[in-house]
Amino acid sequence: MKIIMLGAPGAGKGTQAVKLSEKYCIPHISTGDILRTNIKSGTELGKRVKAFLDNGQLVPDELVIDLTIDRVKRDDCKRGYILDGFPRTIPQAQEFESALENDGEKIDYIIDIEVPDENIIQRMSGRRTCSHCGATYHILHNPTKIEEICDSCGKRIELRDDDKPETIKKRLVVYHEQTQPLMDYYTIKGNLVKIDGTLGIDEIFNSIVEILGE
Repeated sequence: MKIIMLGAPGAGKGTQAVKLSEKYCIPHISTGDILRTNIKSGTELGKRVKAFLDNGQLVPDELVIDLTIDRVKRDDCKRGYILDGFPRTIPQAQEFESALENDGEKIDYIIDIEVPDENIIQRMSGRRTCSHCGATYHILHNPTKIEEICDSCGKRIELRDDDKPETIKKRLVVYHEQTQPLMDYYTIKGNLVKIDGTLGIDEIFNSIVEILGE
């Protein structure tokens, strides 16, 4: 079972990808993790990625696609995988599909977790992170026992720059401009499934499982 998870930043696609990975025993593949792993391992692709990042440049589509294709060809992906954060654009989707078709493969489901922008801003701006141990909280949905103090290590939690409302709004603008067209692209192809992302985590998960099957 090969799945692509789509959704705006903060829509919860990563959370659902982890749960689906555990249920179906297939790897959850994040493009961010792929980049970091290759850089850390010092692979040839990783060295190319690092060169772009060190120069403050975006990693080109061609390189991201090569890294992703390399990852999904590994043995642990024989039964399937869940892609999180890729593709982000129609050209990426087309190139990836062509590569799969060359191997006689295809994506089975594209799952779009839909959440209104105002909900996402509220969710993400309420997140707090411990810079010491990395634990995450939410001031409304998962608060610390002692205000602004991490339950795990006792250090102070903070609002990351990425989670500030003004930053989130900018990220959403980029998402709608670059990634939103993918929805139309996959709708035409007929394998896009839309999920109400305003529901609870378990409700969203159950909705997806109903579609994918047990």
